[in-house]
Amino acid sequence: MALSNDELKAAILEKAMKAPKPQLYIKDFYECDPDTKPRAIKNAANDLVKEGKMTFWSSGSTTMYAAKGRAKDEENR
Repeated sequence: MALSNDELKAAILEKAMKAPKPQLYIKDFYECDPDTKPRAIKNAANDLVKEGKMTFWSSGSTTMYAAKGRAKDEENR
């Protein structure tokens, strides 16, 4: 049974906070709930960005997700 949207967002945020790497691909969140379709996981991750709990991070060639405050800021190196 798939998680509710709020449960899914909580699981995504928890994974983003505890992951060894600060930036994660959307596919990294698929394991948060294998019963949920990838599009629903992407929508939940995008909702977290809109809520200000996560941010997008770009390497220049791909866009990744990061928990707010965990993303490496390339300009501050």
